[in-house]
Amino acid sequence: MNNFNKFFVAIVIVLTGILLSSCQSTQKLPHTMKKGEPKIALVLGGGSAKGFAHIGVIRVLEQEKIPIHMIVGTSVGSLIGGIYAANPDSFQLEWLAFKIDKNDILDLSIIYSKLGPAQGARLESFVEQTVTIKKIEDTKIPFFPIATDLNTGETIIMEKGSLSKAIRASSAIPGIFVPVTFGNRLLVDGGVTNSTPCDIARSKGADIVIAINLLKDIKDYNINSLVDIIGQSVNIMMHQSNKTKLQHADVIIEPDTKGTALFDFSQKKMLMEEGIKAAKASLPKIKEVIERFRQ
Repeated sequence: MNNFNKFFVAIVIVLTGILLSSCQSTQKLPHTMKKGEPKIALVLGGGSAKGFAHIGVIRVLEQEKIPIHMIVGTSVGSLIGGIYAANPDSFQLEWLAFKIDKNDILDLSIIYSKLGPAQGARLESFVEQTVTIKKIEDTKIPFFPIATDLNTGETIIMEKGSLSKAIRASSAIPGIFVPVTFGNRLLVDGGVTNSTPCDIARSKGADIVIAINLLKDIKDYNINSLVDIIGQSVNIMMHQSNKTKLQHADVIIEPDTKGTALFDFSQKKMLMEEGIKAAKASLPKIKEVIERFRQ
């Protein structure tokens, strides 16, 4: 090969590399901000097993290319939100949901601590093994899990530290799960003070808040145990909290989750379908709000 041919081949290789690099650089993650675009927050409310509906909503938002620039989650909303924030892939999230069993995250025991029948260690371990990102501050989408300080009654935003422990704390339903020590605080479920924390999303700079409320209808006619009683009591408390917190949302998505017991994992497919249905019904409003911001 003469010098001219060598030079020509080298130029082709360089140009090809530049072209490929350019193509790759234009493939932005769903949460990447574009100039002049609104910062959109997805707020995932509490509701235990009802939380499978969150996955259906996320799937629709991803398919419709609705960007998510931050996620705020309480209780099961922190579990679903934290996993998705670490790996923004609704297909993987859905696959994980079909795979998971309540025994993967629930460690109820006959012999238990005086603070609760479930330690929550199994939930923390599940998250630790599921996500590769270990710190809250390192998630691909900014993530704000919410808990309640059991000593002061304050709503706590966990912004740094262990992702798995933060999710455990946010999901520690009082009376069922043992409270979680996080830093110098003793924390329980965020739903005690802020079930659907739209106000937190606003405080973090969100221009548009899309909230998923799992507790529009809290009627439950299948209360057969102490756990059911505690769970339904928490649902009632969160339902009342929602009346003020949802006022901060631009769009409220409310899947039909009625009749789903606290740890009823048998209805996950139905709940995801209800999430899809509710999200599709809300798409015109979501697109309208985004377009209005751009004008």
